Amino acid sequence: MDSLHRKPQLKETRTGRDCQFCREFDPEFGKRDPWKAVCAELHDTAAAHMTENGEIKHRLLEIRMREGPVGYAA
Repeated sequence: MDSLHRKPQLKETRTGRDCQFCREFDPEFGKRDPWKAVCAELHDTAAAHMTENGEIKHRLLEIRMREGPVGYAA
């Protein structure tokens, strides 16, 4: 539906904040300027990220955490 036929929305732009999960577990968090933001209304999940790159990086962090420390022989 185009913008002429939509009902006006009170809030057209999404506001973002830093993802606390990524902040805690990503060693390169400071370098991820546009990718670290999540929608302010949502929890800190991969799907809440405002960019596709942010979502992918969040999911990769989750996978790394499930695998545990790398380099140890079992």
